[in-house]
Amino acid sequence: MPVDESQFMSTMSGYFKPRHDWRDATGRGVTVAIVDSGIDADHPELKGKVIESVDARVEGNRVFFDPSAEGDSAGHGTACAGIVAKIAPDAKFASIKVLGAGGLGDGQVFIAGLEYAIKQRYKVINLSLGTTKPQFFAPLHDMLDRAYQAGCIVVAAANNLPQPSFPSVFSSSLISVIKSEETDPLKFGFHYGQIIELTAPGVNVRTSWLGGGHRNLTGNSFACPHISGVVARFVEGYPNLTPFQVKSALYAIARENQGSVDGS
Repeated sequence: MPVDESQFMSTMSGYFKPRHDWRDATGRGVTVAIVDSGIDADHPELKGKVIESVDARVEGNRVFFDPSAEGDSAGHGTACAGIVAKIAPDAKFASIKVLGAGGLGDGQVFIAGLEYAIKQRYKVINLSLGTTKPQFFAPLHDMLDRAYQAGCIVVAAANNLPQPSFPSVFSSSLISVIKSEETDPLKFGFHYGQIIELTAPGVNVRTSWLGGGHRNLTGNSFACPHISGVVARFVEGYPNLTPFQVKSALYAIARENQGSVDGS
């Protein structure tokens, strides 16, 4: 039976405002696609949560994705999944491996990985990666339009360097995130009027790492999955939310968070 999103949202100043019960959600029934370096599915905090794991295979100009049990080649994807799992502990993961050792990869493989996630209709797609190469601007823009039209909610990290990266600058079709020094995972903010819209904890974040371990990490890559985890909470009870509705809900919560900081 379709969910009536009006039960979840109320209108305030042209934006959708979520009811407070989203904070009690756990991401149950939601799969978050991690397009990254893979996920260590044997990590105690992620064991039993990775329902699909695929690895890119390049043949000429074509990219294929094959089932893989190789896990994570760099630790980056595991770290991102670990952050999502802390915020949405009942969410599942699809590991779409597009980065190799050292967290390096090819832009064409990255685009193919995003396309794979869209075709699989994963509702939440975490992109803690990007490219500054201009030749990938147009194909990534087109792919993000496809994601938006398919109802996929794409969350992308901004570049750590003072240089725009794709796809995080495409804020009309995704949710872009930059790090803050906040420590409360649910205290995210909004960059009003900026291309990179949301701020989330991304400094000295403790999360999962290879071999069952943990690391404290800093960067926009680790702010991004905080928002993916929050989105998974939204989607748990309201799977038909559109990207616009989700972004509006995040905006409303960020306004409340800012109000609590200001004491207003």
